[in-house]
Order: sequence, then C-alpha cells, then structure tokens
Amino acid sequence: MKLKIFDTHAHYDDRAFDGDRDEVLGSLPEKGVAYVVNVGASLEGVKAAAALADRYSFLYSAAGIHPDDAGCMNGDVMAFLEEMCRREKTVAVGEIGLDYHWNRETHEVQKRWFAEQLHLAKEMDLPVNIHSRDAAADTFQVVKEEHGGATGGVIHCYSGSAEMAGEYVRMGYYLGIGGVVTFKNARVLKQVVKEIPLEHLVTETDCPYLAPEPFRGKRNTSANLAYVVRAIAEIKEEDPEKTGEILFENARRLYRI
Repeated sequence: MKLKIFDTHAHYDDRAFDGDRDEVLGSLPEKGVAYVVNVGASLEGVKAAAALADRYSFLYSAAGIHPDDAGCMNGDVMAFLEEMCRREKTVAVGEIGLDYHWNRETHEVQKRWFAEQLHLAKEMDLPVNIHSRDAAADTFQVVKEEHGGATGGVIHCYSGSAEMAGEYVRMGYYLGIGGVVTFKNARVLKQVVKEIPLEHLVTETDCPYLAPEPFRGKRNTSANLAYVVRAIAEIKEEDPEKTGEILFENARRLYRI
C-alpha cells in the first residue's frame, strides 16, 4: 500500500537540511509525497520558503512571523508579509501564534502581533497556521476574538485538550497531527484523535523536528508521515488507505489547492 501524502507544515529551509536539501526534496514524490507547505517563521524563513516553492512544483509556502521573533515586527515587516502573501504559491499566513515556553518576547508583544497577522489573513483571504506552546488559553482567546474561523486554518502540532479541540473544530479549524501521535506517552493527543472527526484532522511533520516512531529523535522528513497516517487509522479503527485519502483531501481543502 502506497499512501498519498500532504505535509501541511514543514521547515525545509532549516539548517538541518543544508547538506542534502535538494536530494531530500527531490526524493519526496517517489515516496508518495504529493504536496508540502513550507512554513515561514522568521523574515529569512519567509523568504527561503518562497524561494523553495518557486523551485519545486509540489511545494507551497506560508508567510508569517513566529512568536519567538515577534520583537522584529513593525509596519515595514507587515508590509513585507502582505507582499509575500500576494505570491501565487503562498497558501497561508503562518507560522503565527503564542509561545510561553521560551518567553523570548513579552506576552503582550506576542499577542499584539499575533492579532495583527490574523487580521492580515482576513485581508488577504488566506487560512492561518497557528503555533501555540504553553499558551493554550490565551491562543484560543486571541483566535476567537480576532479571527473566529474567518478564513479557516490549522492549529499546528495540536497539544491541547479534547474539549478545546472541539471548540476549534466548531469554529472551522483543522488540527495538525504529526509524529507525536505515534509516541507511547501521547495519551491526550491520542484521545483528541479518537474523539475529533477525521474530517477535521490534517497531517504535518514540523520537520526536521518531531519524527515519529521508529525514528524518534532523528531528522524528520515528509516521507515519515506514512507512520502518522497509520497511527491515526489505528486509533480510529479505520483502513489506513481510506484514512490517508481523507486526510489528504482535508489538507487540500485547508490550503485550497
């Protein structure tokens, strides 16, 4: 069985791929990877993601500034992001959100520029790709007040409760599910996957990070999503091939590809 894969969140511009980036990307289609969205996280990352999308027909990009870099934000940066959002292969505003784990920027700065980028997504009519780490309640509040599902989007690397997952789904968002779902200790995420309808889930790597079992701790690539699809199918007690087809179509709807 060969699954058709859509990686909704990757970082192939990361330095972890500097030694063999073209080789890795060039090998993905033969491994069943039909589409990849390379997500910008910094100014340089946004530029690099767009450049990669120009080089590979199956690769698209997202433009946004990660909360760890929110301190760089100003009117000029917002104008730059708007310009990048007008590119034909930019399919989302992201990766944007809140990160209270490292607290590299104050919570107020993070929330301000998260809201501004959510507004940009509405202006550009693009879905959002949302990062949330140790900030579940504030992320949900900002999303609900400033976006409310207006243009759709995905909660990247979902790590919250099943109850909150249901609230996001009711607003029209998808939940990004990656390698963590294969970990033995991922009890809460497995429960989320069990309870939330398959039609509201999409697959992602966050590569080079979060490789699934049996590659945990190693560099991740989109080809490893086959393990994630099978894990979701097992939790759902569904056929892996049919599960893969639904997840693939979900991602196409999310990004309007």
